[in-house]
Amino acid sequence: MSDPPLITRHGVVGLIFRGDKVLVIRRAAGVVAPLTWCFPGGGIEPGETQEEALVREFQEELGVRVRPGRKIWECITPWHVHLDWWTASADDDVTFSPNPAEVDAIAWMTLHELAEHPDLLVSNLPFLEGVFSGEILL
Repeated sequence: MSDPPLITRHGVVGLIFRGDKVLVIRRAAGVVAPLTWCFPGGGIEPGETQEEALVREFQEELGVRVRPGRKIWECITPWHVHLDWWTASADDDVTFSPNPAEVDAIAWMTLHELAEHPDLLVSNLPFLEGVFSGEILL
């Protein structure tokens, strides 16, 4: 029996839908996994709840206040990060203001478009596969 993976950090990921499209970001050139497409999110700071971290990360990355919805999945990445995946919402007329230190671009894509994107952050693929297989219910 092998030992469980060593978890080095905890983080949150948030999904905001508009119809059949979801908000995705292209990571900035100066961050880990530069210029890859993924869902917004980031690390949970000591003493923060998952919901608080989700709100803070969207504020820091995109300049918007979100409302956490429900936790839909969790995983441990190959980099030993425990991620909790959440739905979230924002007002329809909100203006996203990407922080250039963290976000190069934003887009609205279907989950299939994101899954097929050549620059997808590879650690997002298990989530997408889980949605497509019905294991993860949105």
